[in-house]
Amino acid sequence: MTETATVALIDLAAQALGQARAYRDTVLKACRERVALGAKAGADADSEQRAMHGYAWVASYLEALAQLLDWAQRLQARGAYSTLADDYLAIGFSEYLQQLRGGLPMSQSETVRPLDFGLSMSAVAMLYSNDVEQLIALGNEPARRAAVVAQAAAGRWPDALLDNDGIEAFQTQIRRFTDERIAPFANDWHRADVLIPDAVVAQMAELGVFGLTIPQAYGGSDLGKLAMAVVSEELSRGYIGTGSLGTRSEIAGELIATGGTPEQKDRYLSGLADGSILPTAVFTEPGSGSDLASLSTRAVRDGETWRVTGAKTWITHAARSDLMTMLVRTEADVPGARGISLLLADKPRGVPGNPFPAPGMSGSEIQVLGYRGMKEYELAFDGFTVPASALLGGVPGQGFRQLMATFESARIQTAARANGVAQNALELALSYAQERRQFSRPIIEFPRVRDKLALMAVETMIARQLTYFAARRKDTGKRCDVEAGMAKLVAARVAWACADSALQVHGGNGYALEYPVSRLLCDARILNIFEGAGEIQAHIIARGLL
Repeated sequence: MTETATVALIDLAAQALGQARAYRDTVLKACRERVALGAKAGADADSEQRAMHGYAWVASYLEALAQLLDWAQRLQARGAYSTLADDYLAIGFSEYLQQLRGGLPMSQSETVRPLDFGLSMSAVAMLYSNDVEQLIALGNEPARRAAVVAQAAAGRWPDALLDNDGIEAFQTQIRRFTDERIAPFANDWHRADVLIPDAVVAQMAELGVFGLTIPQAYGGSDLGKLAMAVVSEELSRGYIGTGSLGTRSEIAGELIATGGTPEQKDRYLSGLADGSILPTAVFTEPGSGSDLASLSTRAVRDGETWRVTGAKTWITHAARSDLMTMLVRTEADVPGARGISLLLADKPRGVPGNPFPAPGMSGSEIQVLGYRGMKEYELAFDGFTVPASALLGGVPGQGFRQLMATFESARIQTAARANGVAQNALELALSYAQERRQFSRPIIEFPRVRDKLALMAVETMIARQLTYFAARRKDTGKRCDVEAGMAKLVAARVAWACADSALQVHGGNGYALEYPVSRLLCDARILNIFEGAGEIQAHIIARGLL
């Protein structure tokens, strides 16, 4: 392919992106009109939830395409744009443009189409322009998909363009650690349903995994959210449990660094950074789910202590943790989010036969399909005591606001974990397709196997670039709740699609527990639920943009 041809495709993609943006704007106008009409009729915005969430998906796809194009343009500016990058760009645009005009999957059973916004064919004519038609045809060529898979089979992947030598060096170090200390053992940990070994946790601490975003003054490396995303992806490529270990330190560290008193920062941040303090997030309750503002766990001030009573559920890594960031209601007469506070509650680590030795606290394990290695628990508190000084920031009623400030980071980190799972699925499927022979040849030579692998590779790159975009935005200090939500929304869907396709490539063997891809399917499924279910993400995005 000549340089002129590759530049022409980049230009064509830019033109097609303009047409797709016009479609997004048309959808936005239609959604606003539908919500306004509903309001006049006395309905709330939820009555148009399908259209609103559909718009969130359309907007997320547009941002994903914009970031894929930006990646290609940055490669071009460095003189590093290759035929392989050209194939990724063409396939990505072709697939997503076709989904935008024909049907975009919000879930396995929900496809959003222009008709769902009340749009006629004439209203979406921009998606059938010459630019779009030409790009779809170019990206839908079987030879391109075959070339992407052939390059991947030879170990050649396009540069993701981190543009940071320090983070790239850290990525190489974590990738080596993952390949040597995590990936070979992950399936055994999963099948035995055991905690990630203490020795592995200690090694992760030595590598600096837990202090990535903690200020240097407290022993962290303060590398920012992009580094966090890269490291989380590499660890999750080996096992989602190890990728998720850092999430709790990330949440606790950001809560304390941004909202804690000087004394609280001195007490906890260094221990979080070096891994000597393992935290857990104690937020969700049995009856509240994503509706955190309705929580009912009470903390009553009694002299120099808080006495906590209530129940929490889906608490990850609760038994082995040393610190609970606990969301509680401290203001009984203040309704909703304004009466909620965060407590920094120390607890002893559990021991065999007694996972919760703290007075006033008990718990039971929740058996789960996947996402093992840290274990999930239901917790009960009955007069559990916490020092008065443990109130985050020292001012009651600030907990909900403090927690919301960390959700951007948590969702970026979850998107990164999804990218790691997707990459793992791709690598497992690619390896198996080269080894497995049917009808006297490797199954990688069959077009439908190749097609699956090609789209897995391209979509993983799309989700990765969208995640990097959100992380970079966060690192510049800009608000990015919409961008973080988009990254999580798209990456979680891509991870599930990749895991499902990888199992299909394995055929019957993929259903056998001994093959890691069976674990991957279970691990991937949770990504569209925790840190805000896909429906919640779509609602946040829609409200942020509408």
